Amino acid sequence: MLKSNEHFEPLGNGIEVIVSPTHHFTTDTILLAHFANPKKNAKCVDLGSGCGTIPLLWSRFDKNLSITAVEIQEDGADMIKRSVEHNKLSESLTPLLADLRDLKGKIPFGYFDVVTCNPPYKIAGGGITNFEEGKLLARHESTCTMEDVVKTASKLLQFSGTFSMCQRPERLTDALTLMRKYDLEPKELRLVQGKADKKPKLFLLKGKKGGKEGYLEVLPTLIIENIDGTFTDEMNEIYGCYQQNKGRQKNG
Repeated sequence: MLKSNEHFEPLGNGIEVIVSPTHHFTTDTILLAHFANPKKNAKCVDLGSGCGTIPLLWSRFDKNLSITAVEIQEDGADMIKRSVEHNKLSESLTPLLADLRDLKGKIPFGYFDVVTCNPPYKIAGGGITNFEEGKLLARHESTCTMEDVVKTASKLLQFSGTFSMCQRPERLTDALTLMRKYDLEPKELRLVQGKADKKPKLFLLKGKKGGKEGYLEVLPTLIIENIDGTFTDEMNEIYGCYQQNKGRQKNG
């Protein structure tokens, strides 16, 4: 079941995800899964799902969610499929090998309650290019842009459904502008700092389909580590049973 460069990563509550050097996850992934927080029996889509960590994190405590994990890379989609089989989640979690820009006829539009995406952080051509294809697709907007992601999320969501994403702070203006352009009113924003004396390294943003304009709740900044390098109480709470199973996990 596992290929030579893969291993099982325990997520807690008996759920494990198959990871590899190309397809793995970081603290950002765990924070986004927690921030999106689907309600009971929600219909969900994770765009650019990688190895499927976000859907599997959700499945730890609610096997009644209906989740589609969209992934463009064949090896990533295959890893999701095998993780679903390993965890016996085939009735609730569906891998979909597809380009998120071309989902018409593959999954229903205007149907879902929750959409998430941990998108590429770097604009195409920005920064040092990673020539390993899987990592290039994950880190750079080489196959899709932030606008592609937001546009697709809006199409998938039903009225009052939510789209949650994480990004680097320098892309915040882009994210807010694009959400409004595609009828996803920004409703919650949270900055994330490594330590209290550091600049924000990430933001989490949630928009509501068809939401009323004019009220954006800026949540307290999330601090990942104490001065001594240990996790803050909130981070320990977010990590939850994953932390207990795996121990300390650094952001990559």
